[in-house]
Amino acid sequence: MTIYMNRSNEYCQPLNAFQLETARLLEGVFFDIDGTFTYQNKIIPSTYQTLWNLKASGLRLAAITGRSAGWCDHMARLWPVDAVIGENGGFYFCIEPNHQILVKRFLDDEDTRAMQRRQLKGILQEILHEVPGASPASDQPYRETDLGIDYSEDVPRLSDTDVARIKDIFEKYEAKAAVSSIHINGHLGKHDKLSTTLLMAREVWGLDLETEPSCFAFCGDSANDEPMFRHFPLSFGVRNIEKFYGRMAYLPAFLAEKEGGQGFQEIAETILKGRLTFRVDAFAAK
Repeated sequence: MTIYMNRSNEYCQPLNAFQLETARLLEGVFFDIDGTFTYQNKIIPSTYQTLWNLKASGLRLAAITGRSAGWCDHMARLWPVDAVIGENGGFYFCIEPNHQILVKRFLDDEDTRAMQRRQLKGILQEILHEVPGASPASDQPYRETDLGIDYSEDVPRLSDTDVARIKDIFEKYEAKAAVSSIHINGHLGKHDKLSTTLLMAREVWGLDLETEPSCFAFCGDSANDEPMFRHFPLSFGVRNIEKFYGRMAYLPAFLAEKEGGQGFQEIAETILKGRLTFRVDAFAAK
C-alpha cells in the first residue's frame, strides 16, 4: 500500500493524485464533523447519503469530533457509524452489537471528571474576564470531559490574537487546548483525538492501528485534527483547511477541491470509485 505523509512547509496533493487501487485495502474511514462533514453549518442530504454508501461498501466508520457527549449519544445511536469519539478524545461511544445498547467508555472515572469540571469552571471565568466576546460553547451543558469556548459559531468571530490568548489560559493550567473551526476546547486529561481512536480500535475492533495505521483513512479540516493527520498516512483535508496553513506541523496527504461536506463527499466518492473499480476488475478476472 502506498504511504503518504505531509510535513511542515509542504502542501497537500490534489485529490486526483490519490491512487484508486489504494481504496481496496481500506478497512475503514475516520472523519471529523464540524467543517468536514458539515457544509455551512448544515449536513446536506447528498453528504449524509455518501456516508451510508461508505458503510454499504463494507467500511467501518467512526466520527472523531470535539462535540459534546450529548451530540455523540445521538450520533452513535442514529448515524451509520460504528463508533463516535467525542470531546477531542474524552470518550468513545458505540452500540454493543449483540444487545444493541449504547456503550459509553470514558478515559477518566466519574470522580476524576467531576474534579476536572470544577477546575474547568474556574478556567472559564478567567477566559470570560480576560477575553471579551468569548463565550461557552452552546453545547457546554451536554459536555462531560472538557470546556468548549465559542470563537466563531454563535459569536462574532474573535481575532487570532484572542484565540491564542484563550489557548494560553488553558495551557497555563496545564490543560490541553485544541482549536477547531468553531471552538477552542480545553481538557485536563492526557487524551486527544488520536489516543482515544487507537484505544477504541483496540478494545472494540481488536485492531492495532498504532503500529498498522495504513488500513484506515482520516478526513478533517482544522488544527485539532493534526494528531490524526500525523498518524494516519492516508489522510484527506477538505478545502477549508487552508485557513490553518502555517499553524500546523502536519497536513493531510490529499486536499479536496470543495469545502466542508461537499469536500467530504468528493473524498468519499473517490474512495468508493476505487473500491468499485477493484470489485469490477476482480469479477472480470474470474
